[in-house]
Amino acid sequence: MSVPRHIAVILDGNGRWAKKKGMPRNYGHAQGSKNVEDMCEIVYNRGIEYFTVYAFSTENWSRPDDEVAALMKLLRDYMKNCIKRANKNNMKVRVIGDKTGLAEDLRESIAQLEEATKNNTGLKFTIAINYGSRDEITRAVRQIGEKIHAGELKPQEITEELIASELDTAGMPDPDLMIRTSGEQRISNFLLWQLAYTEFYFTPVYWPDFNKDELEKAIEAYETRDRRYGKL
Repeated sequence: MSVPRHIAVILDGNGRWAKKKGMPRNYGHAQGSKNVEDMCEIVYNRGIEYFTVYAFSTENWSRPDDEVAALMKLLRDYMKNCIKRANKNNMKVRVIGDKTGLAEDLRESIAQLEEATKNNTGLKFTIAINYGSRDEITRAVRQIGEKIHAGELKPQEITEELIASELDTAGMPDPDLMIRTSGEQRISNFLLWQLAYTEFYFTPVYWPDFNKDELEKAIEAYETRDRRYGKL
């Protein structure tokens, strides 16, 4: 049986989960954040090498101000507390997305976390913050264009490998399995380039309730599929 090397997750349903319990949306986000911590340990123990989560998209800025503020506070708290936890668990943490759009203190915390965990050899945990795949691809194309303008690159030298090397995920394998919780069946501007041959798994379970048993269901569904990568 084939265990996915890289799992990517769209963490959806935190607000609706909280509403069902008569709690504010921010309570759902807090519980969802705790579940991320639990799942990092679960996926690593299952033999998965890479785990990528969609934490905050470029579109999330349009949410109500109080919800955005609460999400930013969660991210700040997570970054501050994550170094000790990541080093204890030998976890390497990486953040992708447009960091220039984040507050300076959050950018500094991200840099400290990435530096402190860069030599860890356990789970490769990636957090997408202020991330949108169209934005990522646009930034990559702009960087390639600047190299062409500077005479460092010729247009005919542009390859798929070159484009991939300019994306935020450079050096990472593409996801084998993408999971989206809460019943929505779309990818919402997440890893458009990287998901070209990825298997999708959609579940109605809200993210705070997504546990080890639910992960096993997703992996079992993945294992039953014939992965041909576009071949006949």
